[in-house]
Amino acid sequence: MSKAAELANLIGNINAGGGGVNRNVIINGAMNVAQRGTSTTGLGGNGANYSTVDRFYTYANGTDGRFTMTQDSSAPDGFANSLKLACTTADTSIASAEQLLLAQVIEGQNLQHLNKGTSSALPVAVSFYVKGNASATYMCALIDNDNSRMSTKQFSVTTDWTRITINVPADTTGALDDDNAGSFNLNFYLHAGSNLTGGTYTASTWGASTDANRAVGISSFFDSTDRTFFLTGVQLEVGQNPTEFEREPFERTLAKCQRYFYKFGGQNSFEHIPGIGQGNGSTFSTHYQHPVPMRAGPTLNLGGDWRINDTYLGSYYTFSGVGIDNATILTCRVHGNTSSAIGSDLGRILAYNDITAKWEHSAEL
Repeated sequence: MSKAAELANLIGNINAGGGGVNRNVIINGAMNVAQRGTSTTGLGGNGANYSTVDRFYTYANGTDGRFTMTQDSSAPDGFANSLKLACTTADTSIASAEQLLLAQVIEGQNLQHLNKGTSSALPVAVSFYVKGNASATYMCALIDNDNSRMSTKQFSVTTDWTRITINVPADTTGALDDDNAGSFNLNFYLHAGSNLTGGTYTASTWGASTDANRAVGISSFFDSTDRTFFLTGVQLEVGQNPTEFEREPFERTLAKCQRYFYKFGGQNSFEHIPGIGQGNGSTFSTHYQHPVPMRAGPTLNLGGDWRINDTYLGSYYTFSGVGIDNATILTCRVHGNTSSAIGSDLGRILAYNDITAKWEHSAEL
């Protein structure tokens, strides 16, 4: 797109109530942050998984197909990363309830400027870059979870990077909740059975969220083990025209992602949890502050060998029965049991010669 066309689009969006900085409500649309890791294998079957690239999850239901999800270096000009799905087990016998989608959930309080459900509702523009190993058709769906409404648009994938642009009209029906719950889903339907494909396809209009209409006419990502799907440059903005992808410093994107998930571990073999804790006999607890305010009080997931160290170059005690309480959006308390009474009232939690150890906090939608 020429600079003149970009400027015209931006001016049009400003006139329509959008434009300016912080216009992209999608987080990590350039696929730059991957705190959990850069590759996860064996995905599929059933359930939702946040696996690699932050803020994007996959949901599979009832399929025998399996895939790998990676942060990939293949990307169009101006981007360094993409999200890649690669089919590893095909599923060509599609049962009615099967589906595979890739999605991001958006908090309602980040969508109030859409004025949705009012007479002043504003249009929305969605844009992204895609490619695959062969031609395919998939569905992009904007789902209003608060009011059971949706707008869908098919898009085509080829072997070259293509920018897809979708104009979504203003919706004067159904206001969005002003809270930290998920009001919108941006879904990419990649595989679906008749429960989701057996209805009627109407492009880029708002209507009732009917399952049968969600993925009408799409190809199947699981039709071959050669199948790949690449995605980057995802943007959702107020306005009548998609504008150039909004770029921001890496640290700003990381901070946005850490509102939903962050971890300690993986940096060195003796990484430690911030702060000093206190022991009492065979128990130990510590408090620390999250790097950014989180969406909600997080849950804790542990992996690897974490221990209590009582003094510099002193003893290391096993740490078991670890739990989290008093968790808020700002701080949390972690407590657990030690193998024996620590030699000092004070100590710290360290990964014990284990670079794979992880200490994960999640407040995902």
